Amino acid sequence: MTVTAADLDVVLGCFDQALRPVVDRDWTRRAGDVEWDCRHTAEHVGDCLLSYAAQLVTAPLEGYVPLLATMEEGASNAQALDVALTGGRLLAAAVRTTGPDVRAYHPTGLADAEGFAAMGCVEALMHGEDIATGLGVPERIDPPRDVCARVLARLFPEHDVEGDAWQALRWCAGRIELPGRPRRTDWTWRGAPFGE
Repeated sequence: MTVTAADLDVVLGCFDQALRPVVDRDWTRRAGDVEWDCRHTAEHVGDCLLSYAAQLVTAPLEGYVPLLATMEEGASNAQALDVALTGGRLLAAAVRTTGPDVRAYHPTGLADAEGFAAMGCVEALMHGEDIATGLGVPERIDPPRDVCARVLARLFPEHDVEGDAWQALRWCAGRIELPGRPRRTDWTWRGAPFGE
């Protein structure tokens, strides 16, 4: 099960579909359980995914490329959403053009293109859900379960949660509790490919 740039495209589509209809709402509201408001959370997604793209194209073996993407002051909510999507689309482009032997630094292990694609999916899904929750979007994010299953297999290979892959991914990422499973407060994913 491989996570691809196409999976990231699908996730970004879910992110956009859930949030584009509500760009007229108050994005200074807190985003779910995170410390940031919805605008800053969108900015964080864009910065994070752009940073992942930078890691892939530069391929440092130690540390992050010292790059920070920030939103221009006075940007509209629609532009804040575009910041997040731009970072994601640049990551997808980097994943498409990165060879299978390339490895780049991530604190959870030297990651390949698949790993960064999977991490990008988690960032967009979890923080998209945070923004949707903060804005009171009833449907929130509803990603395809096959994409969630591939991301789970790549980043959380030890997970033993059965049932809905989206709920399992949210639990693995410390977002929700499940019956008989308290919300995780100490968790990490696997950045490095299997066997490395």
